Amino acid sequence: MITPLMAELTQDLSRSELNALVTAIAAQPDRWRHLVRTEGEDRHYEELWRDAHVDIWVISWMSGNDTGFHDHDVSQGAVAVVAGELVEEQLRIDGTSARRRHRAGEAFDFDASHVHRVLQDADAPAVSIHAYSPPLSRMGAYTVAEDGLLRRASISYVEELRPAAAAA
Repeated sequence: MITPLMAELTQDLSRSELNALVTAIAAQPDRWRHLVRTEGEDRHYEELWRDAHVDIWVISWMSGNDTGFHDHDVSQGAVAVVAGELVEEQLRIDGTSARRRHRAGEAFDFDASHVHRVLQDADAPAVSIHAYSPPLSRMGAYTVAEDGLLRRASISYVEELRPAAAAA
């Protein structure tokens, strides 16, 4: 727990506050380093903090890990990359995508309507700190069905995000 870093909050955080929060936590590795797991091939996610207004996660990424396209339902968020690098991709209506590479020391934030996928395409593991406000309860996972229509499946925040199979 990070109780000395933050007391129980009294309201949800803005995007800029979330960005400042993940940046501050990233600068204090003694608070989260024990949750990093870089063995195996799977992505590991560990909850660092949760209260009524924010939840914070430490995610360890191996090469090839991919969340698939998703949203965070009603939660806005921020991510600080603390080791390695991650790629964030957003779909465009024309079927192309916008890609941004985020390297260690960088942070980015997004609103609740943001649909993206995050992937790790480098050989070395990556580690990131994520914060969401209000805390995640549900997310939307997206896939393109065989008929070409975009489908959204609502999933619990405790389910692992990964590329969704095409809907039948």
